[in-house]
Amino acid sequence: MTLKFDARFEPAYGSAIEMAPGVLRVTAQNPSPFTFHGTNSYIIGHDTLAVVDPGPENEAHFNTLIAAIAGRPVSHIFVSHTHRDHSPLTARLKSATEATVLAEGPHRPARPLRIGETNPLDASADTEFRPDIALPDDSLITGDGWTIRTVLTPGHAANHAAFALEGSGILFSADHVMAWATSIVAPPDGAMADYMRSLDRLLEREDRILLPGHGGPVTAPKTFMRGLKAHRKMRERAVLERLKLGDRNIKTIVEAIYRETDPRLHGAAGLSVLAHLEDLVARGLAGTEGEPSIDGVFFPA
Repeated sequence: MTLKFDARFEPAYGSAIEMAPGVLRVTAQNPSPFTFHGTNSYIIGHDTLAVVDPGPENEAHFNTLIAAIAGRPVSHIFVSHTHRDHSPLTARLKSATEATVLAEGPHRPARPLRIGETNPLDASADTEFRPDIALPDDSLITGDGWTIRTVLTPGHAANHAAFALEGSGILFSADHVMAWATSIVAPPDGAMADYMRSLDRLLEREDRILLPGHGGPVTAPKTFMRGLKAHRKMRERAVLERLKLGDRNIKTIVEAIYRETDPRLHGAAGLSVLAHLEDLVARGLAGTEGEPSIDGVFFPA
């Protein structure tokens, strides 16, 4: 199945864009190879509001959110996960609105650090974040004219959650599914087995449209997610093939299978290959000396 990305997107910095009745999108001006044009925050409701993912600590973005809120009360702030492009502005928005903050939980890795291992993703983690309410899977939060269901989707991050706006067919998919690119799955914060299970979880749903944390909407969710799943399986086969051809380390594998990828993303690609290798070793399809690591030696099982 061919995976077709859609990079068409107008960030409209400084403005709130209506995505559906009672749903506004505000995009932070924090573009990068990892964030595309910037982080999307969403404002839900008409009278008393909810905000999904306040975004990075950014003065202009905060001012745009406040302008879009337009003096209306905000009862809830939902946070999809604790990467610094999604959660840091929460504290300031909570202070300004007195809203209740909800998320799966504080930042944590998908697995413990191994002996001698350092976490290359520490700089991207918002370790100060704490929700007022920790959301279990499938929990329902009802506000003024809206109800949001929590759909836990670990993979990109251990505490990643998507949020479904009940009765609308809209799912706020954050970084789990985005139209413009694949999600980064990078150990130890993320795990490929978790990511694939979360994709299957969303494929079981009947969402009409996904509104992601970066870029534009996913308008054919099932088709796109099947493509994502096929893409990950293709990467897995490519990693196994490189092992059979004699590649023994992640750097060599990345140079072979990510030839057309922006070199600035090769570090992230290496972590993605590690995520695949961790999964392959756990399934007995690849081997390594000791625990899987970014500088480890790998071989076919």
